[in-house]
Amino acid sequence: ELAIMHCVGEYPTETDHLDLNQIGLFRQRYPNITVGYSTHENPDSFDAIKLAVASGAQIFERHVGVVTEQYPLNKYSSSPEQIGKWLTAAKEAFLMVGISGARRQITTKEKSDLQGLMRGVFAKRKISKGEKITAENTFFAIPNFEGQIFANNMSKYQEYIADKDIDVNEGVFLKDVKHRNLRGQVLSIISKIRDMLIESKVHLPHMLEFELSHHYGIDRFNECGAAIINCINREYCKKLIIMLPGQKHPVHYHKVKEETFQIIAGQLFFDMGEGEKVFCPGDMILIKRGVKHGFRSEKGAIFEEVSTTHHIEDSFYDDDEITKNKNRKTEMTFWTDWLDKPLR
Repeated sequence: ELAIMHCVGEYPTETDHLDLNQIGLFRQRYPNITVGYSTHENPDSFDAIKLAVASGAQIFERHVGVVTEQYPLNKYSSSPEQIGKWLTAAKEAFLMVGISGARRQITTKEKSDLQGLMRGVFAKRKISKGEKITAENTFFAIPNFEGQIFANNMSKYQEYIADKDIDVNEGVFLKDVKHRNLRGQVLSIISKIRDMLIESKVHLPHMLEFELSHHYGIDRFNECGAAIINCINREYCKKLIIMLPGQKHPVHYHKVKEETFQIIAGQLFFDMGEGEKVFCPGDMILIKRGVKHGFRSEKGAIFEEVSTTHHIEDSFYDDDEITKNKNRKTEMTFWTDWLDKPLR
């Protein structure tokens, strides 16, 4: 078995000549070989051994001597008392650096201490039973209370629906909400959308508003809904809409917005009350204000929507069940690196 020891051949070695960073260099250059530290510094100094341990040294060598009537101790060798202190310093250093090559396990005390510093979720206004808990209707503050939802629990993957009316300034507690972790469902949907975007070779800027529109809830997204990337919304508006294979978008109309669709990829079955028509890449569809329309795709489709300003409350559906569903969107940010690396 071969090991490499970092060693400075000066007897003794001055502090500014120890060059302990060489330990890291050897570990990087020879990743499959044990790297250690052979030391010649002043035996009354115990800092170097600690720094060597922190740098990843695994084996150590030091000169040890005993004073006799004939021979004094040289300036780079430790006495039995000094070597005891040196070994104690090494042991303390190993305790300080902890485990290597894996994430540390949080202690019970640390978990308790950090939990006391977390901000709890409180109602900014009255939240009605059945309403989704969001950043818009809550605020975060210290102190928190046992059983309360914390600020770091709020994410696009966590769905909290009030199971009772929650008064203004009242804490939001887990016992008072229905909770679902949607991470698996959301990542599965995004993965399908990602594959369609890559295949269509659509190029998009970084960090755009992105939403999954699920008219009857996310559990039925593959059946009814659409993924919408909001590119710009000023006096003019542009969106990219992605329909998964077999997905439909229910009949609705707009009172304020006029829009035009242009098919980029796939095939779209579009109906404005006169029966379905099939549209393919390059085709354009004008939808005037007040005109009811619905669409679906059998094999998946990507199309651009160019319109006047989009207003949140300007979509009116034939199905009252959709209108009553106030939690029909999952909002997040579109990152272009979704297209370059595996989703996590």
